[in-house]
Amino acid sequence: MSVRNGVARPLLAVNNIEVIYDHVILVLRGVSLRVPEGGIVALLGANGAGKSTTLKAIVGMVEVTAGEIRFEGRSLRDVPTHRVARLGVGLVPEDRRIFADLSVLENLMVGARADGGWTVDRIFGLFPRLAGLARQRGGSLSGGEQQMLTIARTLMTGPRLLLLDEPSEGLAPVVVAALADDLRLRKVREAGLSWLRARPLAALARPLAEAASTIASGLVARWSTTSRSPESGRGPGCGPGGRMIPLSPAPWFRSWVDRVNLHPPSG
Repeated sequence: MSVRNGVARPLLAVNNIEVIYDHVILVLRGVSLRVPEGGIVALLGANGAGKSTTLKAIVGMVEVTAGEIRFEGRSLRDVPTHRVARLGVGLVPEDRRIFADLSVLENLMVGARADGGWTVDRIFGLFPRLAGLARQRGGSLSGGEQQMLTIARTLMTGPRLLLLDEPSEGLAPVVVAALADDLRLRKVREAGLSWLRARPLAALARPLAEAASTIASGLVARWSTTSRSPESGRGPGCGPGGRMIPLSPAPWFRSWVDRVNLHPPSG
């Protein structure tokens, strides 16, 4: 963990970023969040709220027009996506993007790095379902199996920070539950990974994440932590005991809350 002036520096710090599409449409405005080293943070929001755009901004897939993104203290502004990946940031996109004509094993080897720390055997230990499909074409897998393959392929690149854009529609509930299995995620965390997980609002109650930012219409509306988080009580807008409160008491907050039907939890 990096320390500066006696204060632990987060692995990822996103500060007041803005993204404008086609020089006209303001998609993100003033989005800020942080991921501590070894931490798991959830980015929550309804469809179209800006979760995917935030993750794409971090890895350089969309242009950031204002604000700052730092990974291990280094600015990621204007850094090409392939270089961001080399620095140790891996993105698991919502739309999977596997190589349909390659086998499961070949898909894994495409992402393999000699110094990444992940081997095929280690991946198959984490996702035993994929081991039985090793010779099968990626395009013949089910949606859930393809999502597992996408996560596995990203792990093969040896990231220190994993950005997971979790699908909210199109997968059977049993598959979504398997992908979000807490024990599996804890195994990955034990490997030294930090997580930023973009999740639908319905996932708010899941216990694994230590902190959560809620995004509405391109704006972070709330930040929360759990009592076991090292950031508890010290995050921006964080209340005692991890209680979720508005980042700002400004009048706009209630209008955004009403718009996406959010209600701050009691106690």
